[in-house]
Amino acid sequence: MNLKIALLPGDGIGPEVSAQAVKCLQAVADTFGHQFKFTEAIVGAKAIDKTGNPLPDATLQLCKDSDAVLFGAIGDPKYDNDPNAKIRPEQGLLKLRKELGLFCNIRPVKVFPSLIDKSPLKKKNIRGTDFVIYRELIGGIYFGEKNLSKDGTVASDLCTYSEAEISRIAHLAFKEAKTRKKKLTLVDKANVLESSRLWRKVVSKIGESYPEITLEFLFIDNAAMQLILNPSQFDVILTGNMFGDILSDEGSAIGGSIGLLPSASVGENNALFEPIHGSYPLAKDKDIANPIASILSAAMLLDHFNLDEESRAVVIAVLKSMKNEIVTPDLDKNSKYGTNYVGDFISGNIKESDEHLTINRENIW
Repeated sequence: MNLKIALLPGDGIGPEVSAQAVKCLQAVADTFGHQFKFTEAIVGAKAIDKTGNPLPDATLQLCKDSDAVLFGAIGDPKYDNDPNAKIRPEQGLLKLRKELGLFCNIRPVKVFPSLIDKSPLKKKNIRGTDFVIYRELIGGIYFGEKNLSKDGTVASDLCTYSEAEISRIAHLAFKEAKTRKKKLTLVDKANVLESSRLWRKVVSKIGESYPEITLEFLFIDNAAMQLILNPSQFDVILTGNMFGDILSDEGSAIGGSIGLLPSASVGENNALFEPIHGSYPLAKDKDIANPIASILSAAMLLDHFNLDEESRAVVIAVLKSMKNEIVTPDLDKNSKYGTNYVGDFISGNIKESDEHLTINRENIW
């Protein structure tokens, strides 16, 4: 298979971790006989510094002309710490999602048995955790009308959702639940928000077309608590943009490191793959950032194009690194291995063999 991949390393540790994902994709291409062409472009703080625009037109066009986008991370303290900044790195990612129509963000959360001791939560509470969050990505409060009074003392952000926006991601979430444990949990705030009441109405109606799926509802505050107390109860979580943003970051604590969780953002014609972590500027250029989330995002990219064996090869190599304790300091404070070494180990262990049929892969997805 020939794929054109837009590479947007971004800010902070983004270039370091995405470089490891590229290594792994190149290893896949060499092993399985594919051709992946990577074309790099700027985005975020780097793009602001160079062009004044967090998403230059050339970067956006490259993404539209590519088969997929591999994204690093975005953000910089000089913008985070300036409440008066009119242009921010994150605006580039929001616009990219909107322009590419990436309405569905998919974030798997799993506790790996080999890393269960790394979690800050009790083992008895998290054992067996394996769920996926379907987060609506280009609607809601992040994209709603924003107002600030002339004197700067009153601000508002409008949360708007349409039936069509809810319906298209709900169908994807129900279809995913059919392939898993056949349970879907809608997370909202329907006791307070009109937009959430629309979510319940639409999702309940769609649920009638999936009688084999158990549909449950949780308010966001209860869901956030249950995610810590009993995360293994969840299978597929469906929710809006802001709630999904919060829950997926909370979910990262379950496994022991935010550096473990990948994501895919998909639309009708485009797809973007990125780790859920931020730019982590304190770790920039220190060779300590965990590349696993970025590498597993690359595995999700392969899955998206139905390259199942290739994706499994990446996952198995990741699991081998964990089993052999070849991990970065966030997973083992005494680790002597850095970002590049871990990336080299994983990419060097991607291979096509019958070993894939015998290893317990802990089923990442």
